[in-house]
Amino acid sequence: MLKRKNVRNILTLLALCFLLLVTACAKTETPAATKPANPDLILATTTSTQDSGLLDALLPVFEKKTGYKVKTVAVGTGQALALGEKGEADVLLVHAPDAEKKVVAGGSAIERKLVMHNDFILLGAVEDIARVKGNKIDAALKAIAEKKAAFISRGDDSGTHKMEQALWKKAGVAAKGNAWYQEAGAGMGQTLKIADEKKAYTLSDRATFLAQQKNMTLGILLEGDPALLNIYHVMEVNPEKFAKVNAAGAKAFSEFLLSQEGQQMIATFGKDKYGQALFFADGGKSDQDLGLQ
Repeated sequence: MLKRKNVRNILTLLALCFLLLVTACAKTETPAATKPANPDLILATTTSTQDSGLLDALLPVFEKKTGYKVKTVAVGTGQALALGEKGEADVLLVHAPDAEKKVVAGGSAIERKLVMHNDFILLGAVEDIARVKGNKIDAALKAIAEKKAAFISRGDDSGTHKMEQALWKKAGVAAKGNAWYQEAGAGMGQTLKIADEKKAYTLSDRATFLAQQKNMTLGILLEGDPALLNIYHVMEVNPEKFAKVNAAGAKAFSEFLLSQEGQQMIATFGKDKYGQALFFADGGKSDQDLGLQ
């Protein structure tokens, strides 16, 4: 009888030890992120970061680490910057360096920092009726205009549209207003679909094309021209100008993008699916490092 009681006591003691061990382990797990005072964060960005799938990879990690809940507004860079200038977004991730500098100079955004880059590419049907393959971008655009070959522009004041407009200007071609030049007024993904249906030429960021490539017949006809570099910056909307801006959230998002973890995610994003990364991480670099003024 005594022995049975001792066994029961031992089993009770072991059960208590096990319970204490489980409780201790639970306490050592990574604590959930402390919920910020204002968890709602509005990110205004270009469609390419969304259409490429990059935000789908980055945002869940950021939200879990910080407790912020990001509402993404994916529009053309021009519209994203305009939201920042009206204080209707907290943080901006865009790719139109000259336009970005004007927003900073106007006091609507601060802490403009280089995040990543990839490049623009000229796409077209395999027939390549304007014979642009292998040319420099200036010569290619002139050939498209001379041949009156169909060209689909985003036409949405996005970073890609701004780049395209600058390239036409540099080539000395007044494209707008011609029947062969059509504006989609849409994001990159939709513009690619239209260009593919019409077997037209179009300018795209590489990331969105790689993400959409399986759905179309258009191919890369021109790449590697230094004039086609596509550079992204993050900027915080200025809380001194817009009192309602979520300054802490914007800062946290910027810091995450430029953290070792964020940069590593950017540098490897797409490799498993496309065999190459869709973006090059540039955290810590300056505009001058990429050849910008």
